Amino acid sequence: MVHAQFDPTAREALANAAVEAKVRKDLTWQQIADASGLSVAFTTAAVLGQHPLPKASAEAVAELLGLDEDAAILLRTIPTRGSIPGGIPTDPTIYRFYEMLQVYGTTLKALVHEEFGDGIISAINFKLDVKKVADPEGGERAVITLDGKYLPTKPF
Repeated sequence: MVHAQFDPTAREALANAAVEAKVRKDLTWQQIADASGLSVAFTTAAVLGQHPLPKASAEAVAELLGLDEDAAILLRTIPTRGSIPGGIPTDPTIYRFYEMLQVYGTTLKALVHEEFGDGIISAINFKLDVKKVADPEGGERAVITLDGKYLPTKPF
């Protein structure tokens, strides 16, 4: 049976315990994803409390991290989503994404609507990828791909 959480406290505590175990065991998010059988982006979001994991994935992640059966069960619940409390984010990395949306959000909206029409890009039917690539001018660049299904607005 599918269960949902309505108070994010339990999933937040589990996320803290999971990250502690990840650090203690010196694991990468990719290693945890490999155990889950799912993508690194989805698995990371799930462990951090933003998605439920399927039963086999939840059990494999809990085992890898040394978490108990209750944690495996909790990893399967549908969470109350949203990991950034109200207001402007203060973490520098998260703030930069906020800044990008402040600067380019209306541009993205205009380009999406011009290309597709009135509608939204789904965050449910969605894929995320993060890659590190060499910068021709020296250093490294982050390439972030947000791949969401377009859902048109339907008049009713």
